[in-house]
Amino acid sequence: MPVPADDQATTTPADAPDPVVEPVIAGPDTYIRLQSLRTEAEAEEALTKWRKDFPGAGMWRLPGDWFGVALGPLEEETAQAWLGVFRQGGILPDDAFTSHADEMGVVVTPGEAPDLPAPDGTREMPPVHEVQQALRWAGLYEGDIDGKPGPQTNAAIQAEVLAERLSPDPGTAMQKLIERREAWRKEMGLTLLEDEHTGLSLMAPLDKLQFDRTERALSIYGPANGSGGALILFSQPGGQQELLDLSGLITALGWVPQPERQIESGHVLLKGQNSDHFGRAEGWVRDGRAEGFVLVWPAADAKTHERLAAEMSDSLTRFETEDNEAAASEDAATGPEVTPVQQ
Repeated sequence: MPVPADDQATTTPADAPDPVVEPVIAGPDTYIRLQSLRTEAEAEEALTKWRKDFPGAGMWRLPGDWFGVALGPLEEETAQAWLGVFRQGGILPDDAFTSHADEMGVVVTPGEAPDLPAPDGTREMPPVHEVQQALRWAGLYEGDIDGKPGPQTNAAIQAEVLAERLSPDPGTAMQKLIERREAWRKEMGLTLLEDEHTGLSLMAPLDKLQFDRTERALSIYGPANGSGGALILFSQPGGQQELLDLSGLITALGWVPQPERQIESGHVLLKGQNSDHFGRAEGWVRDGRAEGFVLVWPAADAKTHERLAAEMSDSLTRFETEDNEAAASEDAATGPEVTPVQQ
C-alpha cells in the first residue's frame, strides 16, 4: 500500500551535502623588470632590443605614466634565481629587480612567459677536466684541459648557463652539458682509432672515415658513407722547425685553405675554410716528435666540424709501434712528400 506522505523520506536543504569548493591556485605573478623608460616610443625601441636576448619580453604602462619592459610571469623563486644569473652574466644591471603583477600597470605589448626552469636545488660541480672538455665541445672554451678552475673556465661556465638556460645552478647546468656531449658522441659513433703507422690514437667517427693510404710521415683517412670528411695523422722526429714545415705542407695541399695561424712554442693551430670545406690542423712537439692531426669536413656542417676537432684535440695521444719507428726514421732522412687526399 502507498506510504503516507508524512512517512516518506524527505530531503531538506539542511540535509544536502556541502558544495565542493575548488581551491584557488595562484599562478605565476612575478616579472623580471628589464628597463623603465619615460616615453612609449623609447620603450618600444628598447623592447625591440631586449627581445634579441628575451623573445618573450613585453611592455607595460607603469603606474606614474612610465613605461616598462619586463619578462614574465614567473614564480617568484624562479624569477629571483634567474635575476641573479642575468645580473652575474652582465645581461642585466646590478640594480635590476622583480615586481609582482599588481605593480605592473597596464599591458601595452603582450609578452610570453619565458621557458626558464625553476631552481631544483644545487648539484656539486662535476670534475673540472670533464667540465672543460664539455665546454670546449660546446665551443665556449679554448684553454688547456688541465683540470684547474680559473677565470677562463668560469667565464665559459657562465656563458653556457646564459646560452642554454637549462638551470640557474652552475653545477646542474654543467652536468646537463656533459650529458648532451655524451649523447652526441654516441650519435656520432666516436670510437678510439689507433693508427699503427704514426703511433697515434684519438677519438674519431669511424663510420664516417675509412683508411686510404700512408705516405711517409702521414696516415690518410678519406670519407666513408658520403660523409665528405677526411682525417690526416702526422708524426715524425723533430722539433718546432719540423712542425712548421709540416704546417706549410698542409697549407700547400689545400687541406686548410687560407688558414688563420696560431703559432706558439711547441704548438701550431691552423684554421681555414672555403666554399667546399672547413679545415683544421693542430700539431705539437712532444718527446722529440712533431705530431698532430688535420680534420677536413664539409662547409655545410660547421658545428660538427668544431665538435669533432675538439674531441680529437683532447684525445690525441701516442702509443709506440715498430711500424711508426721505421717510418719516422725514413721521414727524418727524406722529408714528407704526399699527394692531396680525395674528398
